Amino acid sequence: MSDIVIIDALRTPRGRGNAKGALAGVKPVDLLAAPLSALAGRHDLRGRVLADAVFGCVTQTAEQGANIGKLGLIAAGYGDSVPGLTVNRYCASGLSALGLAALRAGAEDALALAGGVESMSRVPMASDKGPLTHDVAFQKAAGLIPIGISADAVATAEGFSRAECDAYAAESQRRAVAARDSGAFASLVAVGGLAADETPRAGTSAESLSALAPAFAEMGGKYGLDAAIMAHTGLERVDHVHHAGNSPAMADGASAVLLGTAAAASRAGLKPRARLLAMAELSVDRVLALTGSVDAARVALAKAGLSPDDIDLFEVNESFAALALHFARHMQVPPDRLNVNGGAIALGHAMGSTGTALIGTALDELDRRGARRALIAACGAAGLASAVIVERIA
Repeated sequence: MSDIVIIDALRTPRGRGNAKGALAGVKPVDLLAAPLSALAGRHDLRGRVLADAVFGCVTQTAEQGANIGKLGLIAAGYGDSVPGLTVNRYCASGLSALGLAALRAGAEDALALAGGVESMSRVPMASDKGPLTHDVAFQKAAGLIPIGISADAVATAEGFSRAECDAYAAESQRRAVAARDSGAFASLVAVGGLAADETPRAGTSAESLSALAPAFAEMGGKYGLDAAIMAHTGLERVDHVHHAGNSPAMADGASAVLLGTAAAASRAGLKPRARLLAMAELSVDRVLALTGSVDAARVALAKAGLSPDDIDLFEVNESFAALALHFARHMQVPPDRLNVNGGAIALGHAMGSTGTALIGTALDELDRRGARRALIAACGAAGLASAVIVERIA
């Protein structure tokens, strides 16, 4: 992987993922076209040969169906010679797209594109009605548990209280608002009249979050899900600590990354921003599901011959507050190196886009600090997880 370089990474602002969100009027194909068009304009890509273009999208139905990745390329004016592939690895889809694009670029000593898109206002989560969410018989047979209850189980097992989770969420909001207002997110491409993230909520406090009712307590008791996860984990109870305010916010957004071999970038006269040092893709216990960011991070570090102390910044998808706390504890990452500009609780989780959006966020902050390395990780349903390590080129 050390021969693969990242030339640029752009993303749209995130809009609130509901009918009142600022990007609700933007079709997913146009949402994805925005960062792709910006990349082409900055680097004159439309006339170049690209080995592949791989995009993450979780809910691939309706306006996000029919290989939305290829259609986004067409909408952005790329030539017919550029292939397009859309993949779904749940919330890790964007990072998986990056890994697949890197493999294709490496195999052909060429340039490639990676990215992702999710319009949760126009194509709601689970509207594809797949067995993960809509086949109850399969879910019971496979032992699959809704991820919110899994997150509550992790909080219970780790001893993370409701107050700790709310405090973490309030800090994510504070950091995201400060970053947005200070212009820290340099790799933004305006779309649909939105030029900055809409999702952060200024003034959020742990006290205001404490008034919100737990989101998954009724479901856990009514459908026997608490009992199922207790039987699996050996827990004596499930403390339901998560709610809308300390869970990832639904969002609309898209992102795109230009990468390739160092030789291909040199031939094209393109200056890389970073090297791709290592990647990891794996799966863990499908019942607890969302703990895999730690495992993927450890594998990526081992591949790169690094330790957590060698990483300046960690960008980890905030799949519930307890899972971010779990990552910090098990990776021994201090707060001043983890999601320093907020995370998905505040900035929103446009599922298929999040992984590659975090690449740009990490590179922007490495540039701002003059720092060297960042680790980006995301986990998803059914135990899936991905991690990437990048090294800034000064």
